[in-house]
Amino acid sequence: MGAGPFLTALLMLVHSRFGVLTLLLTAFGRAVAEVGAVMVVGGNIDGVTRVMTTAIALETSKGDLPLALALGIVLLGVVGVVNLVIAAAQPRGGLMREAVA
Repeated sequence: MGAGPFLTALLMLVHSRFGVLTLLLTAFGRAVAEVGAVMVVGGNIDGVTRVMTTAIALETSKGDLPLALALGIVLLGVVGVVNLVIAAAQPRGGLMREAVA
């Protein structure tokens, strides 16, 4: 219909805004729950049981916000790479191919 890639992506985002909002809220809830569960079950022993989310919480509570922000960006990057790998491993086609054909 003449829309470029940017306009197509923008229209898809607008069309799926409720799904994106649900995704963001779910991700936030899981991240908050993970920090609490890891600290309760595994503790927060440096070099042994400390994971990235507990390190972010620790650095934020110590007031080292630049380090906490950097760790958060690294965590988002890791999650993005994992999602890309999973998306690449999935078979192509499915409902979208049938709808187009």
